[in-house]
Amino acid sequence: MWRRDRSADGAVTAKAGDPAPAAPAPPPEPPRTVLCEAEAEERRGPGRAVRALVALVALVGMVGFAIVLAKLTLNASPASVPLTHSNLTPGSSIRAYLEQPAFLETVKQLGGNVLLGVPFGVLLPLFSRKTRGLVRVALLTIVTMLLVELVQGALITGRAFDIDDVLLNTTGALLGYLLVGRRLGRAVHPRVRRRWWQRRPARQKGSEQVLATDR
Repeated sequence: MWRRDRSADGAVTAKAGDPAPAAPAPPPEPPRTVLCEAEAEERRGPGRAVRALVALVALVGMVGFAIVLAKLTLNASPASVPLTHSNLTPGSSIRAYLEQPAFLETVKQLGGNVLLGVPFGVLLPLFSRKTRGLVRVALLTIVTMLLVELVQGALITGRAFDIDDVLLNTTGALLGYLLVGRRLGRAVHPRVRRRWWQRRPARQKGSEQVLATDR
């Protein structure tokens, strides 16, 4: 066995009969930070100047589109007064357009209302991160088109409120978002936080790494 004796200068020396000193435990490794895909995407996203420029372009586009929309929907048409009537039943006007024999008129009415909503789905995701998402684009389009239809029915001669126009416009906005707006919005305004169903696995993985380190 080894023994420890203290020398004159205070140093400790090991002698036979004392147990060998244990090696110091290595310091625990710090837990690795789980870098979520959203943060990585944020780092790869464009700078603030580019985002501000794109938002400005989107704003100008929305203003221009609003002017075109006003000219198309808020012009009085006295000659159409006997033919106009309000429609509060979803699908009624669409069914009437489909049943009429004039095919070109059907395409003009239905297709025109769908195309009228496409700019919403393309421009809104570019304007801000808060206006991204399928549900947000749909809600903003519905609110805007409801206001337009209410103004038409209440103030414009020869125009009437039609709920089917709102549905067709919203359909066009969703198509524009799914085909173009979603990709452009992700490129300009990347998501900075994970969705709620993506956060729990990341937390569990981080906890497992901490437990493995403690062991």
